[in-house]
Amino acid sequence: MNTQRAQEIAGSPMLANVTYNGRQVYIQHVDSDNESARIYPLDDPEQEQEVPLANLIEHLG
Repeated sequence: MNTQRAQEIAGSPMLANVTYNGRQVYIQHVDSDNESARIYPLDDPEQEQEVPLANLIEHLG
């Protein structure tokens, strides 16, 4: 996922269908300098982690 799209999703009130390692996640914050994002799985909000944007997948439709 590119930085601009990740920032759009993070700033949107709508929940996008984004996955990381097959799990649906919520993007909390995007670090454009490091091309990473702070995320957590929707089914486990306590599992916050920093991941590369390249590993996030948006599912459209």
